[in-house]
Amino acid sequence: MHSKQHRKLPISAVITESVSRCGAVLRALAHELWIKHFLNSLPKSCVSKGVTLILMSRRKIVLLSATVKNQLYGARLIVHSFDRYPILRTAMHPAFRLLANCFRYSLVLALFICFEAFAQGARNIEGCNIRRGTFCVDMNLYGSDLQNENLANSQFTRSILSKANLTGANLNEANLSSTQLHEANLNQASLVKTNARGARFNDAQLVKANLQGAVLQNADLSGANLTGAMLTNADLTNAKLSNAILDNADIQRANMRAAHLRGASLVNANLQGVNFTGADLTDADLSGANLGQTIFNMTRTSGCKNCP
Repeated sequence: MHSKQHRKLPISAVITESVSRCGAVLRALAHELWIKHFLNSLPKSCVSKGVTLILMSRRKIVLLSATVKNQLYGARLIVHSFDRYPILRTAMHPAFRLLANCFRYSLVLALFICFEAFAQGARNIEGCNIRRGTFCVDMNLYGSDLQNENLANSQFTRSILSKANLTGANLNEANLSSTQLHEANLNQASLVKTNARGARFNDAQLVKANLQGAVLQNADLSGANLTGAMLTNADLTNAKLSNAILDNADIQRANMRAAHLRGASLVNANLQGVNFTGADLTDADLSGANLGQTIFNMTRTSGCKNCP
C-alpha cells in the first residue's frame, strides 16, 4: 500500500525524527506528562548525567531509539535513498496501546541512561555531586577523598573541606571563598584563577600546586606547605602566610600588599616583581630568592634574611 495513504500519530512522527536527531528522543518524550513525572522521580544526578550522555553517546542512543520504534509498531523497516536512517511505514495501532508501549520503552530508555551514568562513575558525597561545575555551597565534605577529580568551575563557598584529599584535583576557576581547607591535601592540584577570598588553607599541603592568577585576598595560609608552587600573578593582599613554606615557589608579579609573612620561608623563591608594600616579613627567610624589581615600600623586615 502506498505510504501516502497512511497517517501517523504525532508521537510516531516525533520518534521518527529522533532517529536522525538523537537528542530529540528525550525532549520529545518529555512533552508527555507521564514521562515528566517519571523523570522527576529519578535522582537528579541520574537525570543530569543522562542528558550529558545523550549528547556524548549519539550513536548508542540512535540505535536504542530505533529498537524502541520497532517494538512500538512491530513494523518492517523501509530505507529511503534520501534518508540516512531507517524510517518506519506502518498502519496505526489503537491510541491506548501506543501510549502503553511508549511508556514501557521510554522507561527502558531512561533506565539505560541511568545505568550508563552510574557505570561511568558518577558519585555523590554527602549530597554533593562530584563533577565539573558542581554546586556544593555550605556543605560538609570533611575528609572526603577527591583525588584527581575534575571540579573546575565548581562552587564550594563556605563549605568544609578540611583534611580532604584533593591531590591532583582540578579546581580551576572554582569558587572557594570562605571555604575551610584546614590540613587539606592539595599537592599538585590546579587552582588557576580560583576565587579563594577568605578561605582557610592553614597547615594545608600545596606542594607544586598551580595557583596562577588565583585570588587569595584575606586567605589564611598559615603554616601551609607551598614548596615549588606556582603563584604568578596571584592576589595575596592581606593574606596570612606566617610560618608558611614557599621554598622554590614561583611568585612572580604576585600582589602581596599587607601580607603577613612573619617567619615564612621563601628560600630560592622567584619573587621578581612581587609587591610587598606594607607586608610583614619579620624573621622571614629569603635566602637565594630572586628579588629583581621587587617592591619593599613600608615593609617590615626586622630579622629577615636577604631582605634589602
